[in-house]
Amino acid sequence: MGEGNTSWTVFLLVGLQHQRSPMVFFGVILFMFIVALIGNSLLLFLIKTDSGLQTPMYFFLSQLAFMDLCQVLSIVPQMAVNFLTQSYSISLYGCVVQISVILLLGGAECLILATMSYDRYVAICRPLQYPVLMRSKICNIMSVAAWFWSSVQALTCSLYVLPLPYCKSNVINHYMCDYPALVQLSCSDNSAFNKVIYFGDFLVFLIPISVILASYIAILLQVLRAHSSGSSHKALGTCLSHLCVVGIFYVTAILTYMTPAASYSAQRAMIHTVFFTIAPAMMNPFIYSLRNRDVLAALRKLFARCTMCQ
Repeated sequence: MGEGNTSWTVFLLVGLQHQRSPMVFFGVILFMFIVALIGNSLLLFLIKTDSGLQTPMYFFLSQLAFMDLCQVLSIVPQMAVNFLTQSYSISLYGCVVQISVILLLGGAECLILATMSYDRYVAICRPLQYPVLMRSKICNIMSVAAWFWSSVQALTCSLYVLPLPYCKSNVINHYMCDYPALVQLSCSDNSAFNKVIYFGDFLVFLIPISVILASYIAILLQVLRAHSSGSSHKALGTCLSHLCVVGIFYVTAILTYMTPAASYSAQRAMIHTVFFTIAPAMMNPFIYSLRNRDVLAALRKLFARCTMCQ
């Protein structure tokens, strides 16, 4: 649609239309969604029902699984409805709600990943102090702090973008409502607010990344000093797999939300969003949990109970 004097209240999400193979792109995302849905739901069920998984590590894993589950549910169903019905419209309120949920869950996941790396650091490098440093009260405080800070970030953005006048266009070249893409459609000067948001995003990304790198460096040094080569190789493999997933998550998140507005590319933003939201939700249950001995034991017990019931 062209420019006008009226502020738009309905937007068109046309990102899938501009893909070379929209059906293939949609099919890949749908496959990732199904895997993420099954993996995270199964993980949440195991942690909730198995008494052997009631530890701080699995408490944070359950938080991560819940975030990933909500993340994909906030994106893919809306995208699927738009794609299958060929109706790409979404209201301004719906758009702002989707942005708020994504920012809330994305920010909380950044902080929870840092908390999980600290948990592993204490477990491996300071095992005798683990019951004190990671007692239930401290775990709850860290979890509440993660949700609170990300809520502040999400609420700040929502309250700002909702009353903006959108008179440039109502076409969003994305398959979901993305904060940078929506703000670009506003006909007001948002440079001052963008600087505030960049500073908040900088803190959300910088502090967790620093904690994660410090924790895993300490873990690697501790492992290298260990005498058992088998346990060293296993711990190194686990750390590297964790770092790969965390690296993909943080790099794409930074590229999505800390790229200057002048260099924003809708095509790149769509790819980055996949690796920032849907891909981690699919990979996290396998990387963090389903390769774990305790989770596999809980799975075997679940299958055994199901077999007995049959």
